Amino acid sequence: MINTAKILVVGDKVLVRPEENTERTSSGLYLPPTVADKEKVQTGYVIKVGPGYPIAANIDDDEPWKEKKNTTKYIPLQAKEGDLAVFLRKEAIEIEVEREKMLIIPQSAILLLYREDILNF
Repeated sequence: MINTAKILVVGDKVLVRPEENTERTSSGLYLPPTVADKEKVQTGYVIKVGPGYPIAANIDDDEPWKEKKNTTKYIPLQAKEGDLAVFLRKEAIEIEVEREKMLIIPQSAILLLYREDILNF
């Protein structure tokens, strides 16, 4: 298991542990052979996510006595740690962390997130 405390994912990127057997996941998600053979999409578990999309800071120039703070604000990502992600393989960047294969993908490459703890209405 990777120690993710030392890993800092930036921006809209997501760190994913890819699943080797992409036919059927442990959660029951099934990828047909036609999709798995072409390897255009892949599944993997989200290990860590970046802070999101940065947005411009609201600067008040009309009050010069106020202390200026350079705190960047972000629009958070939909992906959360532990989600099963189905993503476009061509967008992934493969890296090796502590002898384990990982993928860095942008949020925009994620097609579907499977989350166990979503409430059913």
